[in-house]
Amino acid sequence: MKVAVVTGASSGIGRSAAAHIAGRGSGVVLTYSANEQGAKEAVREIEQAGGTAVALRLDVADTAGFPAFRDAVADVLRETFRRDSFDQLVNNAGFAGMAMIEETTEQAFDRLTDGLFKGPFFLTQTLLPLLADGGAVVNVTSNSALPHVTAPGYSVYASLKGAVVVLTRYMAKEFSSRGIRVNSVAPGATRTRFADDAFARHPEIVDEMAKSFALGRIGEPDDIGGVVAMLVSEDGRWITGQNIEVSGGHNL
Repeated sequence: MKVAVVTGASSGIGRSAAAHIAGRGSGVVLTYSANEQGAKEAVREIEQAGGTAVALRLDVADTAGFPAFRDAVADVLRETFRRDSFDQLVNNAGFAGMAMIEETTEQAFDRLTDGLFKGPFFLTQTLLPLLADGGAVVNVTSNSALPHVTAPGYSVYASLKGAVVVLTRYMAKEFSSRGIRVNSVAPGATRTRFADDAFARHPEIVDEMAKSFALGRIGEPDDIGGVVAMLVSEDGRWITGQNIEVSGGHNL
């Protein structure tokens, strides 16, 4: 059995990706930060569908906790999956932050940098010894980093997601000697708990936003999760170094 590590999988895109990956036959180690209940529900859903999953806590913005997390992953691999390595890594965990450039504080800038760029960089580095040769990595970015989607207030968030797009290409180059593929997926606006449940709190904005999508609606987590699962699977075996927009034709 192949095994995947999916960060930020207690809800939204990460949870969908974990379910889709499990549906393709992989065991899943999924992480959560504050939403332990959501993580337990995700594990239960995977188990009810016949899969195997374990939830571990991880703060992607706290690099000091990464060695202990690596040890916890190694323990789970050994005890649950009888493995000393895993095959698929999905760097999905993160959080939003919105402020106009003239209002952005250094504290907010550093918090976003730690969670959206520094965290995924050093988490991947920390887990690399456990990632099997021939494995696959998917980094979840955002189409806000692309030229046709420039929303005022997201300068730091989008810039950091753009940095992950570049990082993805460099990871693909450097890890290729081990046969490890690395790609990123850039969702558009998606109905998740993102930005403090903004869509749930302001449902009136959904219909208006949908007009900017060629396919006539905003995204759902499963629109993205299935693509992530495909990319880490054998179906994605000849794709590496790519940033794939999954947005239903946003601003097409």
